[in-house]
This record gives sequence, structure tokens and C-alpha cells, in this order.
Amino acid sequence: MIDESVINLTFGRRAEMRLFIKQRVFSCTDSYDVYDEGGEAKYFVKAEFFTLGHQIHVYDWRQREVGAIRQKLMTLMPQFEIEMNGMVLGEIQKKFTFFRPRYEVDFKEWHVEGDFLGWEYDVCDGRGPVVHITKEFMHWGDTYVLDFANPADELTGLLLVIAIDAANCTNGQ
Repeated sequence: MIDESVINLTFGRRAEMRLFIKQRVFSCTDSYDVYDEGGEAKYFVKAEFFTLGHQIHVYDWRQREVGAIRQKLMTLMPQFEIEMNGMVLGEIQKKFTFFRPRYEVDFKEWHVEGDFLGWEYDVCDGRGPVVHITKEFMHWGDTYVLDFANPADELTGLLLVIAIDAANCTNGQ
């Protein structure tokens, strides 16, 4: 269970909105269901199976594509474009480090900090945390919790978190 004191410490108050990303255990490709706090389906995330690099699509509950993450090829370190409505909004690139992953974000003037491999990190802007990400344990399949300071950042925050997950998986982590 998520420790509310961590969320309160991160945002200085309770998060305005929470999403749960649940990995589908028996799926041929990376696929996730995304739910709100009430357990209602909000998004479905599915990776293409036979592609060069990661090609990940995000669909709303009506099965309309609302975003995509595409891996750029021929780069030294994993790099991804984040798209909405067919337009590239920004990029994220994993930086070379020996011990802990680090990312360079060119997306909404956001940056990321924390323990990425342990799934305890924050997406921040110049004013503070935008999204706090944690992993819930004791579930069948991976379950991640995204706490948002502002519900308006829901989809863009979700896309960035999925891109970070793809960058971590690209190097077999």
C-alpha cells in the first residue's frame, strides 16, 4: 500500500489525482491497463510486436489512440519521442552512467529525479513535483501508482512515465 505521508511530503498536500498502471501478466507484448482511483479503466497501453525499437501506443477507454512513444534508432543511448495527436511534444534520453539511471528530458520543461530502478521517483517542473511515481508490491504483475499534483498533467505525465519504463527496459533492466 502507498504511504500517504510520502505523497503529502512530496506535494505538501494530498495528490489531486491518482492513476494505477497494471501490467498484463499473460500478454505477448508489453501491455498495461491504466485505472483511476475508483477502478475505472482510463487508458490501455500496448507495444507493437514486430518493430525496430520500441513503438508504444496509448489508447483511451473508447480505444482511440491518444499518444505514442517511439524509440529513435541509431542513438548511443535509448532515446524516445513522445507524441500526442501525431505531433512530437518532446523527447527523453537515457544518459550514460555507471550506477544509477539518469535521464535528459526535453518535454514541458520537466525533469525527473529519484530511484528509477526502484520505481520511486518524481517528475518535476520549476515549481515542484508534477507526478510522484511508486511501485506497489504484493500484486500479480507489476502495479505502479502515479500521483498527480494537477489533473491537467494526466496524459502527458503518463506518456513520460511509459517512456522512462521503455528506456529502462531497453538495456535489459
